[in-house]
Amino acid sequence: MLYHFDPANMKAEAAGSPNLDLGAEPEFSFQQPNILYGMNRRDRALEQYDVSSKRGSQVNDPAKCVKLDSRDGLNFMSVSADDDRLMAMLGPQQDKDYMIYVYDRAQGCRWYNTQTGEIGGAWGPKGTISVPDRFSLHNARMAKSGKFVYMTRGGGGIGHGWVVWEIDTMNIGVCSRGCDAHHVLGYSHIIGPSGMIHPLDLWLRPLSRLDDSTPLIAGLEPAKGFWFDSHFSWNNVDPEDSAPICFSTYRPNNPDTPGTAPLVTGPWENEIDCAETDGRASKVWRFAHTYSTARNGFWSTPRGNVSQDGRFFMFTSDWEDQLGKTPNGGKYRTDVFIVGLK
Repeated sequence: MLYHFDPANMKAEAAGSPNLDLGAEPEFSFQQPNILYGMNRRDRALEQYDVSSKRGSQVNDPAKCVKLDSRDGLNFMSVSADDDRLMAMLGPQQDKDYMIYVYDRAQGCRWYNTQTGEIGGAWGPKGTISVPDRFSLHNARMAKSGKFVYMTRGGGGIGHGWVVWEIDTMNIGVCSRGCDAHHVLGYSHIIGPSGMIHPLDLWLRPLSRLDDSTPLIAGLEPAKGFWFDSHFSWNNVDPEDSAPICFSTYRPNNPDTPGTAPLVTGPWENEIDCAETDGRASKVWRFAHTYSTARNGFWSTPRGNVSQDGRFFMFTSDWEDQLGKTPNGGKYRTDVFIVGLK
């Protein structure tokens, strides 16, 4: 579903929906604000949709490059900041997908089969990777530079929890330390929690040297008791990877009695926050509470995205179970909220 957003008055208005099955998590262009990229699940093709003209067009058909099984589809698409490269996961379903597919507008297709370790396509070196990791895919994202793909392992297989492919090469970097939780990519760096000291012990790592890590927040004391979780967004990232990273946090054991405030034992829990990444300091900006129980399914664990200009953060919340119940009378409803980052 598409919406117009009035940033001056903080109002949204429905703008209709494309007559295309663009699959999960389509992504707006960083170059053309009217272009939306997605995966046509019917045609199994990479597509773009012009929200101004309301017309869709095919960008690339992966079946012309790789042999697809009848059950295979496309998942989790990413686009580089210059619109020159698009990436998708290929396979029968999440946690069983087996291929990273990259389409370069000038050079054509390139792929990496994570189950066999083979890399091939129309350009770049081909062969079998040197690291022993063999796995199915849970998730994958491409860096804004279009030079790296971050992949998390699905069920089974052997190897590390997540790896990074340098697309133009045969190089596979592996995460060997501090690999817990959710991560997000900029142009040449990746950020995520280490899982070692505190839930916000965030590490900044070069995608080409994953063993080199820089903590973003100084002076953290070891967390006591319960460990909360976070989802990160860096849509406002600049080519130097120096723009703040923003995130939503939650506790999955919050009370689910309507109108009851979430549990809080310290700063940054159940909040919308941003953290400094430029290395000058380790400031954390606290903008809002999520008011979410995180007890009503996937979207109630507040999922958020920062706007490309860094002015707004959009997130999901069940608002302390005060939005009514879903049409089937089951779980409490989750809505979408926008906060100005002032």
